[in-house]
Amino acid sequence: MRIAVTGGSGKLGRTVVAKLRGDGHEVVNLDQSGERGAGFVRVDLADYGQVIDAIAGVNDQHEGIDALVHLGAVPAPGLTSDIATFHNNMNGTFHVFWAAHRLGIKKIVYASSETVLGLPFDVPPPYLPIDEEYAARPESVYSLVKHLEEQLAIELVRWDPELSITALRFSNVMNPEDYAEFPSFDADARSRKWNAWGYIDGRDGAQAVARALENAGPGFDRFIIAAADTVMSRPNAELVAEVFPEVPVVRDLGENDTLLSIDKARKVLGFDPQHSWRDHV
Repeated sequence: MRIAVTGGSGKLGRTVVAKLRGDGHEVVNLDQSGERGAGFVRVDLADYGQVIDAIAGVNDQHEGIDALVHLGAVPAPGLTSDIATFHNNMNGTFHVFWAAHRLGIKKIVYASSETVLGLPFDVPPPYLPIDEEYAARPESVYSLVKHLEEQLAIELVRWDPELSITALRFSNVMNPEDYAEFPSFDADARSRKWNAWGYIDGRDGAQAVARALENAGPGFDRFIIAAADTVMSRPNAELVAEVFPEVPVVRDLGENDTLLSIDKARKVLGFDPQHSWRDHV
């Protein structure tokens, strides 16, 4: 396919672009910064005219696309003011989704966020392991936008039953150079309780994007995307007893298995994380 990736110059975006190109797709990177040529088009997602024009076709770069991967955004809470985060992320996502709708593109995969699950869990999760079955619990403006983006997608696929929009609720994206810090987390179980000790290797995040492009059907669906293990060496039973003692445990947690359930992504998308920080430290 010919695939446009917004935010293809970002931490996860670079890995996604490389993965999709390695799989044989033609990829166009739509971002504010990037390397001239090599499928890069400078686009400000806040400007709808730029967005729809760049997706429709750019001179010798491409003549229209088959699918969209939307990663371009302020990537976390607290990096900009709340109003700047809201305007940038909400408007950018609407522009990308609406351009796809106008141009007849039927496949969209985009970055939602683990934050909609209730991070930083000052109010504990309703049960463990955490999954997609309970209602969104945004606790920041960044997370609120992610929730609203999912609601936007729900309505767009209702209007167009052939449209496929997949929200990937990525956990904290990590690359191999980030793993040296992980052993220090064991000293304080609460230092990483804010996302239930989760993470996702960027290479596995890219795999999730590829699987969603291949396997997601029409309509809207949401998936938690996390590594198969936690960031901790300490066992789950010990962590949960210390930090979430009152939270119901609905199935066996394993020794170090992720507490952000990836069962749905495994079953529906064929997601199969291959990378662990334990292989690098």
